[in-house]
Amino acid sequence: MPDHPTLASLAADLDAGRTTARKLVEECLARIADPAGEGTRTFIHVDKDAAIATADAMDHLRKAGAAPSPYAGIPVSIKDLYDIKGQVTRAGSRALEDSAPAEADAPVVARLRRAGFIVIGRTNMTEFAYSGIGINPHYGTPKSVFNRGVGHVPGGSSSGAAVSIADRMAYGALGTDTGGSCRIPAAFNGIVGFKPTQRRVPLDGGVPLSSSLDSFGPLARTVGCCAVLDAVLADEAVKPLQPRPVRGMRFAVPTTVALDDLDDVVAKTFERALATLSREGALIERVAVPEFDDVAVMNSKGGFAAAESYAWHRYLIASKGDVYDPRVRVRILRGEAISAADYIDIVGARRSFIARTEQRIAPYDALVLPTTANAPPVIADLVADDKLFATQNLRSLRNCTLINMLDGCAISLPAHRDGEVPVGLMLAAAGGSDRRIFELAAGMEDIIRV
Repeated sequence: MPDHPTLASLAADLDAGRTTARKLVEECLARIADPAGEGTRTFIHVDKDAAIATADAMDHLRKAGAAPSPYAGIPVSIKDLYDIKGQVTRAGSRALEDSAPAEADAPVVARLRRAGFIVIGRTNMTEFAYSGIGINPHYGTPKSVFNRGVGHVPGGSSSGAAVSIADRMAYGALGTDTGGSCRIPAAFNGIVGFKPTQRRVPLDGGVPLSSSLDSFGPLARTVGCCAVLDAVLADEAVKPLQPRPVRGMRFAVPTTVALDDLDDVVAKTFERALATLSREGALIERVAVPEFDDVAVMNSKGGFAAAESYAWHRYLIASKGDVYDPRVRVRILRGEAISAADYIDIVGARRSFIARTEQRIAPYDALVLPTTANAPPVIADLVADDKLFATQNLRSLRNCTLINMLDGCAISLPAHRDGEVPVGLMLAAAGGSDRRIFELAAGMEDIIRV
């Protein structure tokens, strides 16, 4: 088995009898339990007994020729934002600890189970998904796979989801993405994260951050793995992914906002990837996208996230605000000052933004931009300094947020070489272009790291 097996290679090994679901689950559980690893900070809850029982069931079904899919028996992790029947959904917070257990699985969890994926546990996250950094003062902060001796942030809000993949505690992860929460931790951990077009995947059964911007997406080792999980989440047929040749691809690199204030290592790694794509025959054009300047204006008072999260949290925060992460609480409370008129203005501005931006980018196969402006900062530095935390949080979210505001789809690919600081390259397009983004990404994922 390769060092970093894919869903396809695991499915082949299961089919050929080279491994079993029980073995895969026990290996993941051992990595989670390893006292030298990140398991205790990566998972808020581990479904040990249920995962083993389900693995045995999947092995019996496979022997009988009745496995529900080729992927039956492969362990996946679920972000703590989602309902799992019989479990409390904490959303990375202490404020929901005394909530009643969920009466049913979220639709996306049910779809993964229906395909035979095994839920290994609930992953840690930024409290209520409200940060791109991934620090959690309640349950600890899992370290990015990079430079563990120092301890760099994992990216948020799907922090545990990304680390569970990077450390092979699971082979697929269910995350969410409101302003980059699948793509940022993917970039900071050298894996792949996908934000689907919002309407493709149902949002029921997940604690909302912003109903206008939330998307439910996968994190995994490769583009092909994410494509499989995305199809399951969207209740679509899993079809073979045909990579598009790089030669002749037409990419736009937005020069407005997206290239501002990049860390040197991010800028160098991104430019190297562009040069490689160009040598392989891609047509790369640097394009001004003045519409991107509108996003900061729409978000100036907190935007959709502040307004819509405050609407959901206002009673809970009144009674239990003292147990919230103060950095999360202050961001939610910005929504209290957003009037109905302000909100309606943002809705109208976004509608115009989407129409104008889609028209501008229509001639291109995709946008190409750095996933984040920053490389993963050091955890201790941000824990100690609120101002630095706020600055780095905004830098992590900025580019990804452009695509959520566009109601688009996007994928983050690792662009760094082995041993280098992790840097993500993002491919993005207008809503409904999901399959094209997967095909383009599959055509370049190995090339850009050469």
